[in-house]
Amino acid sequence: MVEIEGVIDSIVYTNESNGYTVARLKKGREIITVVGYVPVINEGQSVRIKGAWVNHPEYGQQLKIDFFEEVLPTDISAIEKYLASGLINGIGPATAKRMVDYFKEDTLDVIEYNPIRLTEVEGIGEKKAKLIAESFSEQRELKNVMVFLQTYGISGANAIKIYKKYGQNAINAIKENPYRLTVDVFGIGFKTADRIAQNMGIERASKYRLMAGIKFVLAEYSGSGGHTYLPSDVLIDKCGELLNVDKDLIEDSLVSLALNKEVVLEVMDDVTGVYLMPFYYSETGVSKRILEMAAFKTEKLDVDMQKEIEEYEDKTGIELHPQQKEAIKCAIENGVAIITGGPGTGKTTIIKCIINIMEKYEVSISLAAPTGRAAKRMTEATKREAKTIHRLLEMGYSEGEDNMTFLKDDSDPLKVGAVIIDEASMVDILLMNNLLKALVPGTRLIIVGDVDQLPSVGPGNVLRDLIESSYIPVVKLTEIFRQSEESLIVLNAHRINRGEYPYLNEKEKDFFFLSTPNQEDTVKLILDLVKNRIPGFKDGIDPQKYIQVLTPMRKGVCGVNNLNIRLQEILNPKSPDKDEKKIRDCILRSGDKVMQIKNNYNIKWDRIAGYGDDEGKGVFNGDLGYIEYIDNENNNISVIFDDERRVIYEAINFEELELAYAVTIHKSQGSEFPVIVMPAVWGPPMLMTRNLLYTGITRAKEMVVIAGSRKVLAGMVDNNRITKRFSGLKHRMEKLIDSGIFAAR
Repeated sequence: MVEIEGVIDSIVYTNESNGYTVARLKKGREIITVVGYVPVINEGQSVRIKGAWVNHPEYGQQLKIDFFEEVLPTDISAIEKYLASGLINGIGPATAKRMVDYFKEDTLDVIEYNPIRLTEVEGIGEKKAKLIAESFSEQRELKNVMVFLQTYGISGANAIKIYKKYGQNAINAIKENPYRLTVDVFGIGFKTADRIAQNMGIERASKYRLMAGIKFVLAEYSGSGGHTYLPSDVLIDKCGELLNVDKDLIEDSLVSLALNKEVVLEVMDDVTGVYLMPFYYSETGVSKRILEMAAFKTEKLDVDMQKEIEEYEDKTGIELHPQQKEAIKCAIENGVAIITGGPGTGKTTIIKCIINIMEKYEVSISLAAPTGRAAKRMTEATKREAKTIHRLLEMGYSEGEDNMTFLKDDSDPLKVGAVIIDEASMVDILLMNNLLKALVPGTRLIIVGDVDQLPSVGPGNVLRDLIESSYIPVVKLTEIFRQSEESLIVLNAHRINRGEYPYLNEKEKDFFFLSTPNQEDTVKLILDLVKNRIPGFKDGIDPQKYIQVLTPMRKGVCGVNNLNIRLQEILNPKSPDKDEKKIRDCILRSGDKVMQIKNNYNIKWDRIAGYGDDEGKGVFNGDLGYIEYIDNENNNISVIFDDERRVIYEAINFEELELAYAVTIHKSQGSEFPVIVMPAVWGPPMLMTRNLLYTGITRAKEMVVIAGSRKVLAGMVDNNRITKRFSGLKHRMEKLIDSGIFAAR
């Protein structure tokens, strides 16, 4: 075992996902190559390394790291490099130089023992001095946790999250039960926790392991498949594959989880379903509350419907179709109503007429949608403020609570006469339950959406289950209106939905197909379309804001990951005047189009324009925006989202962002873009479906361009396979209806 102290001179390579690093270590005048798992490493860091010499066939002698720890630098140049590394919040290269020029070798002592003196340095006030001192102290405490975790290949970002969660108790908490990480720390899955546990000597048949594995499988399938439960036989088979233990042990652990009230076992149609608690409570809550609202004798408005509709037609010059009139009447006369239809069937016109009539009769209305982009579209269409459902329900802290929750619930419901929800196919079971908790019987709930689109990204199949329960009044719109008949986007959407091949490449139309021989040529064509050909149709087009590339898959040549790298190269290339930051395996730079990839209820935002509150908290999975700037001095990233909210991201939240020049069709739900470009190439069979194709093209307002293989396009149109979601909502509603609790409709 060799022990060496030195300064990290340069970092050759870092795998952001697991911390594997190749670096150059300077020891005196000697430069040594060191390799191994290092959670956090920065140029200028003084370190102590223990390891063994190895000979790489291509790169020669290297020191393989077995033990790594940071030591504080002592000479001025090393101190400056350490402070400029970005490891400490509030200090960038310029501030580091001013501090070291002023305090010399005493700089680190001043930070640790007398931080108020930092205000003597130009550009540092009391607030910044406090930030620097706190961050420096946190780094010292973090060191021990890092040393403990590095053995297990935990990335620096995840190590910081673990420390943020458990503080100085992190090591004891993990030693006691490493599987708790899967629940407590975003980004750490069962397999990582299992690796830690196995290295600690925890037995394969440990109850902790088996119970964590069961919950992991349930959570994994709710996330990837949208299931609210799994049949017990399916669950046990999946757990057997993951855990590699006897199924009897899994069954015993499943019973223990049920006794601990961590899961619920319930028989439905001769199948034993296994639920995680949040999904069970949400399904039972939605089924009961929505039936109560539908059965409630809502106060009737003294409305002459025919007269009001005729007045609206005269005022707007729009002649409403009988289906639209039926939908308006249904919404006003019932406690709960569902209006569903594809593009061009007049859903927005119906919403505007409902608002017009209700406002005339002094019924207060709240408008909401699942995403910021959908809410913004609703606002633009109705000329009234629409909020995200999260904002409508007021995310915040309850008294005495550390975690954010919805402040509007059954103890403090929304005080409105009606709520209209648009893009309802995106609403999952958890969000619908929280919405219904904030409504009282007597409030009208009008649910608008396209049931033929993809179901919600989150668990459940809410809109379809509500429709198929046959209790909630439903109006299905099928008529395409005159102004939409001219659009091949609308016409082809309906053709695809019926299993008919779309019309392509008609002159002066808005739906095009360009054939390519292979996937690499498809990518090249997409790049040319986005950079040159589509902007060439119209002067002044910003391709970043005007064009969105959608693709069914994440991986592969035509997947999101590769397309984003290639599109970034042509739309926002590297430049000396653009700051950038490496996040995971990609570079983010100023001006990039980005997406939030997880719900973050705690992050602050302020509004720079548009409707709504001036400030608040919470950004959500699927929100799109642009990087306004990257501040390497203070180690943060400013993003302006499409609904005109600005969010300043600190380092711990960087991994919540990813490039969004290309996004999956699933992630595009609820959004609308002027131009959509899509590859038609072979991918996983479960993604090559009519349903997915239909959802993708209905995101476009002005033009659709599909590039690839006609055979693939035809295959998607023909493939009407809809992946089954295990959801018990319809079953629960039917059971309650059959019980006679709710009056027959």
